[in-house]
Amino acid sequence: MDTGILDVPGAQLYFEVRGSGPAFLTILGGGGDAAMAAPLAGALADRYTVITYDRRGATRSPLTGPPREQRIEEHADDALRLLCEVGAEPALVFGTHSGALIALDLQARHPERVRRLVAHEPPSFALLPDEAHWFSLAREAVALCRQEGVGPAMRKFGEETGVTAPPEPDPNLPAWVKDMLTRMSANMEMSLLYEMLPFSRYVPDADALRTAPLALASGVQTRSMLMHRCTLAMGKHLGVEPVELPGDYVGYLRSPAEFATELHALLSARPGQP
Repeated sequence: MDTGILDVPGAQLYFEVRGSGPAFLTILGGGGDAAMAAPLAGALADRYTVITYDRRGATRSPLTGPPREQRIEEHADDALRLLCEVGAEPALVFGTHSGALIALDLQARHPERVRRLVAHEPPSFALLPDEAHWFSLAREAVALCRQEGVGPAMRKFGEETGVTAPPEPDPNLPAWVKDMLTRMSANMEMSLLYEMLPFSRYVPDADALRTAPLALASGVQTRSMLMHRCTLAMGKHLGVEPVELPGDYVGYLRSPAEFATELHALLSARPGQP
């Protein structure tokens, strides 16, 4: 595995490259970072050159100025610069949760750089009929994070959404897992305070994406939950019928081998297939 640091406007991006074959970029959401994508990357490295990274504002990809409200478009520009740095053109892309929104924006504005996209559970609250309720919940979670911290905020948010905070590191866990969980807690604070509200308002350009080579997916274990509803709403917005992938909202981490097999099938689909 090779690692690197890429200077981008307003931040430095930590990234990892492993494997060989067609370029495959992963974009995680929330508090996730390159380590959280590592099991999936390992399962796909015999088929692809897998690029994983920490998004701007994460612990290993620090901002070069004070924290501020984040924009999907800025994060998509980061992904574009990373693809240019690695020399990947065009690339297969897997984006999950807010990473899926970033990936959709990347494909909408730079279709020549995306060979095929799998967008997993994109959390666009603005597409839901009861969007006011979810924006209210998001505002409550942000306020609680400022007052009491990540744990209480994520418990509040998770009660209705099923998306929970990362667990406290167990002393018996492997060192890389403990380090990842520690970083995730810090990254989640950034995500809650500066990403949740602006990201969940984002609605991708349907005209640019309606004929794009993409698949929408949700976890088989998240049926009827908020992220599944968001995926269905996004499918209606884009005219795409969503499919299911193994596991829940982090199936790529809990069951990486099974998830990788199904994801590879979606990435390899011919035009016109889901």
